[in-house]
Amino acid sequence: MRKATRTFDAETFLTKVGSGRTLVSYKRNQKVFAQGDPADSIFFILKGKIKLTVISKAGKEAVVSILGVGDFFGEGSLAGQPLRMATAAAMLESSIMRLERLSVIRALRREPAFSELFLRYLLSRNIRIEEDLVDHLFNSSEKRLARVLLLLANFGKKGAPEPVIPKISQETLAEIVGTTRSRVSFFMNRFRKMGFIKYNGGLEVHSSLLNVVLHD
Repeated sequence: MRKATRTFDAETFLTKVGSGRTLVSYKRNQKVFAQGDPADSIFFILKGKIKLTVISKAGKEAVVSILGVGDFFGEGSLAGQPLRMATAAAMLESSIMRLERLSVIRALRREPAFSELFLRYLLSRNIRIEEDLVDHLFNSSEKRLARVLLLLANFGKKGAPEPVIPKISQETLAEIVGTTRSRVSFFMNRFRKMGFIKYNGGLEVHSSLLNVVLHD
């Protein structure tokens, strides 16, 4: 009698608790890990948003990235990174799958489906980083702010755009965009008056804000 072939389900691996996989819930502003902590696992976001920040030796804090559902973070541990290079904290209530480093390495070696999924993610993340760099080099702070708001609202990603994005301070937006809080406040007021955004128990972003990004 032929032995049944085992099939690997990448979605189950990332969403269901099992060997080397732990589902953890985080409250708003709760840290997932801190800069300098041991890097012994990676994380996959099932619900919520995560903010990555770094602090310089002089004590200055900067926002590196804001990640959402379907994103990995902490993957530097797979490349032998011994300590966390950034601090990860939940921007709102979040559900995160913690994947032990060795568990992920085994899956990457043995399971082509997971290797392909993870490679696609890394490539898309690399493209996003390149786009961010081009954005900072060539676009105005107004366009950069519009792009950040659209990304936070999930425009351009799989799944429906989120009608209301998590509460985020203008100071944080200024750090991401690379400008001052006063400039962010000026542009946010302009976007609101033009009907691109709306405050309604949160920040609602309309697809019409794309006009700012696409306009030369």
